[in-house]
Amino acid sequence: MTDPLAVRSTGLTKRFGSRTAVDGIDLVVPAGAVYGFLGPNGSGKTTTIRMLLGLVKPTAGAAQVLGHEVPGELQLALPRVGALIEGPAMHGHLSGRANLARLDAADRTADPRTRGRRMGEALERVGLTAAASKKFKNYSLGMKQRLGIAAALMQPHDLLVLDEPTNGLDPQGTREVRHLVSSLAQDGTTVLVSSHLLSEVEQMCSHVGVMSRGRLIAQDTLSGLKQQATARLRVETPDPELALGVLTSLGLGDATSEGPIVTGPMPADPAPERLVAALVEAGVRVRGFAVEGQGLEDLFVQLTGEGFDVA
Repeated sequence: MTDPLAVRSTGLTKRFGSRTAVDGIDLVVPAGAVYGFLGPNGSGKTTTIRMLLGLVKPTAGAAQVLGHEVPGELQLALPRVGALIEGPAMHGHLSGRANLARLDAADRTADPRTRGRRMGEALERVGLTAAASKKFKNYSLGMKQRLGIAAALMQPHDLLVLDEPTNGLDPQGTREVRHLVSSLAQDGTTVLVSSHLLSEVEQMCSHVGVMSRGRLIAQDTLSGLKQQATARLRVETPDPELALGVLTSLGLGDATSEGPIVTGPMPADPAPERLVAALVEAGVRVRGFAVEGQGLEDLFVQLTGEGFDVA
């Protein structure tokens, strides 16, 4: 029976001396998903990916990649995994095609008889056929990232791992990589994308895991996380203290005020119109009342206590 999970981990931990970089995380990446591994820089994302790929040995815990234990059965898992970690390692004086040929020749599992065909298919897939003869040093950042992904696509893979694939790219390069990831997912490839850019994860991922200070603090489908982003009420009044008292008496103990603005999580009950009626009846001069949806950015800041880049 096929494992419904492409990646799973239990208590995966990595310590460097007295510093805990990854602290007991339980990853669940469904097969066929585009999983956004989201967190501020330094939150433990890259170290986790390195453990999954056998580049770093875990201090504790266990992990499986495509149904195989890592690092114990890494040789069985890795031929089915493509990865781009911290940018592509290419030679600037070589062309894009020559770089791919060099990397493929170093792969003991690659068939040299099919190299030309596979290179052509990979270059076409990432939109670099016309630039294949151009030297790598003359590529734009977006082209360099796409060539790195092409290298990961030289062999058929069930899992593609991309660490910050849009890092440093201009808007056009970012769109190119995002569209490529989406097309790979449509073909059935599971994609694990590490990023600190909230908007990128929101636009291309079906599942999200949120890292903060080495811990996995949230994990769900993107729609599931959005449902956790609760609505908030906003009251504008010259009587903020009186308004706070009324709202607290109605069970909104988390409401706060800043100047004439009172905000707090919107409860399921009482309904907004009943809240307004209670405020007015208590003598609160209500100048404005609104129910605002909390975005993912607000939710992640609430979860981590840190901000995320959203551009």
